[in-house]
Amino acid sequence: MAPPVDERQLPLEMHSRMEQRPSITVGNKDAVLVGSDNRVLQAAVDYVAALGGGTVEIGPGEFLMHDSLHLRSNVTVRGTEGETILRKAKGVRSPLALDGDFGEQQLTVKNAEGFEVGHGVAIRDDRSGGFHTTVARITGRTGNTFSIDKPLMADCMVRGNARAATVFPVVSGYDVQGVRIENLTIEGNKDQNIALNGCRGAGIFLYRGFGTTISNCTVRNYNGDGISFQQSNDVTVQHCVSEGNTQLGFHPGSGSQRPQVTANVARNNGTDGLFLCWRVRHGVFANNELEGNGRYGISIGHKDTDNLLEANHVRLNGEDGIHFRNETFGMAAHRNRLKDNVIEDNGTKGSGAGIRVRGETDGLIFENNQIRDTRSAESQTQTTGILIDKQAGRVTLKKNQITAKTAIDDKRDE
Repeated sequence: MAPPVDERQLPLEMHSRMEQRPSITVGNKDAVLVGSDNRVLQAAVDYVAALGGGTVEIGPGEFLMHDSLHLRSNVTVRGTEGETILRKAKGVRSPLALDGDFGEQQLTVKNAEGFEVGHGVAIRDDRSGGFHTTVARITGRTGNTFSIDKPLMADCMVRGNARAATVFPVVSGYDVQGVRIENLTIEGNKDQNIALNGCRGAGIFLYRGFGTTISNCTVRNYNGDGISFQQSNDVTVQHCVSEGNTQLGFHPGSGSQRPQVTANVARNNGTDGLFLCWRVRHGVFANNELEGNGRYGISIGHKDTDNLLEANHVRLNGEDGIHFRNETFGMAAHRNRLKDNVIEDNGTKGSGAGIRVRGETDGLIFENNQIRDTRSAESQTQTTGILIDKQAGRVTLKKNQITAKTAIDDKRDE
């Protein structure tokens, strides 16, 4: 048969689009691949990835995660809504017995109990937090010495309290494109695991995960962030719930451009519901509920410019509802627009503002927001509607409805 006139080869392949792509089922039973831990899930993902991409369908049930589910480019991982649970295994930890040197791909621990080949592991000392924490997989063992699949990102010195622990993101994607994650519940098991910082871990974590979509997933009880994506452009997070995690609910950061974070819930997390970290630009954050988080509903700061925050409901958070962090002019969160948000009843840990603008932040537009405290007068803690610090630049206020003891406190006028 001659090729049809409208047939075109794919941009990066020497063939046209196919109607049928690789697909496989995996589950506790009644699936092509049957099992109950991370290994069977990884086998399914790797099989489909080796065929150029496709879909992994995960059935109902619980899967015990001794390592991340490592995502692969062009693979969709789809669970059964509300029924596919990935549970973080109990973590163990030990001080290092020998210094771990930058670039080395092994570590020696004092107590090897619970460290096993194939398990995920994080290594750091008191000076190697953030991106300098190494998260890897154990690939071999000799006594108390273990090889890992990645080099150490920093020197981890015994004198600096160097340690290792079997903690890792429950789902992670490094250097991937075109991934979809759907209908998964991540149970972080925070009471049996130490914390892992959001630059290297979360219930769901991306590092250079370009064009990823995370849809209809729940992350709860992780000792760290719920969902974190770093250096990952064009990420979509939609219809997800991040609740009861010890740190941030949603954490886009380190230069992630054009994120679309819409129709999500961040509830009862330890610090902020939504934290725009560094250089998050040209994003849309809309129709999210940020409720009952320990610090701010939304925090925005270092070079986080040109974003739209629209129709979010920000309520009952510990301090300010929306907080612009204290940055100098070159590093501040300029030209952000807040529109049609409801910001109410925040400051539950003492007092707070509906919106606070700190630093030399310039070019903000606040339009048609409802800022209020709905509680009885003696119970109100969102005492200021909008608080603008002395160093701030231009802030344009349009048609906001503010009910507070102090509607607008503009320190620039003092």
